[in-house]
Amino acid sequence: MTRLLTIMGSGETAPTMVKPHRTVFERLEAGAPDAVPAVFLDTPFGFQENADELSAKTVAYFETSLTRTIGVAGIQRIETISTLQREAAFARIRLARFVFAGPGSPTYALRQWAGTPVPDLLAEKLRTEGAVTFSSAAALTLGLATVPVYEVYKSGADPYWLDGLDLLSPIGLPVAVIPHYNNAEGGHHDTRFCYLGERRLAMMEQLLPDGAFVLGLDEHTGVILDLEADTASVVGLGVLTLRRGGISTEIRTGQTVPIDMLRAGPEARSAASPSSTSPVSTSASDTAAVVAPSAGPLGEASAAPSLAGDAARLGAIFDEALANRDAAQAVSAMLDLDEAIVGWSTDTLQSDASTRARALLRSMIVRLGEAAVGGLADPRSILGPVIDVALNARLEVRAAKRYDLSDMIRDGLAAAGVEVRDTPDGQVWELAPLS
Repeated sequence: MTRLLTIMGSGETAPTMVKPHRTVFERLEAGAPDAVPAVFLDTPFGFQENADELSAKTVAYFETSLTRTIGVAGIQRIETISTLQREAAFARIRLARFVFAGPGSPTYALRQWAGTPVPDLLAEKLRTEGAVTFSSAAALTLGLATVPVYEVYKSGADPYWLDGLDLLSPIGLPVAVIPHYNNAEGGHHDTRFCYLGERRLAMMEQLLPDGAFVLGLDEHTGVILDLEADTASVVGLGVLTLRRGGISTEIRTGQTVPIDMLRAGPEARSAASPSSTSPVSTSASDTAAVVAPSAGPLGEASAAPSLAGDAARLGAIFDEALANRDAAQAVSAMLDLDEAIVGWSTDTLQSDASTRARALLRSMIVRLGEAAVGGLADPRSILGPVIDVALNARLEVRAAKRYDLSDMIRDGLAAAGVEVRDTPDGQVWELAPLS
């Protein structure tokens, strides 16, 4: 029996999460004679005008990057679909062995799912057989408490919690899930912890029920909870963080630990002082570190991979190649940027960056064309003065009756691709055609 719950901090349709998605599918497919029925739960962004386009991009991502087919549940706004459409959507979720949901608004998603079979269908999948993968906004809904991101960060509401789906308490994890944990989009202001920042997160921690704590996931990072093996595998590029009362324990990517380590929370596992950053011994290997609250407002938030980052890197390579007149390197940078644009095209968070990256690629093409025009200008204008010197020397040696030297100059020019002819009007030359 396979029971997997995968939580991702972001990047659910980015190249960085292809491997974790594939791992989940391969686990489901092991020993299965047919393709795994999969469904995309499109509710979290159902309020957006381009919801259908985002669904299509998600389907294309699984088809292109994973060669897997995924259907769309069709629950964007529950009150606008008929009873038949609702029941058909619930049936798709019930029959699927893989259920996926991602970006949007956690508040909107919870409101749409309230009073429907969706929460029970997800819980049943985790109790019996199947895989649930939630990322970004959808990940926020999994715990016993949910951050109302838009209301707090965008609308200025005082920090508060919403009741979540609480799919994690039954497996011993009384947590609030916070994706985008290391977000650094704010630049000079603190947008870590899914745009809450340290000040607001510290306030919200005090409002959690007794015994509850925060489970945070960095961007482009996930944790695969194998409920049969009772293990947690951190995947992707960052870390999983357990936080209680401002004290955090990090579990690094590539580590597989017992879920009991997560259940214990950060304090119970801390043998070091709260300010220690040395690894804490767990079983046979060091897999976690206890860290104190950040002294600065922004800490050391790492830069998550993005199309904007790829574009900046490849743009710099192109500039250097052009400065060095290295056409091959310039073309390589352009091809890599084109590949990056395609690779990130299904990530719904990269739409603005995609527009800028395409503009950069067009600019590269124009600049390379201009450079080529300069490099492919009429070579007569470049070689002419040099050839004229040689031909004048030839006239001098012919006047001195040194025909042997005259022939030597003519033959040398011929070997270099310059044909010289003597005419009644004097010497004329032309470049030999390229073979």
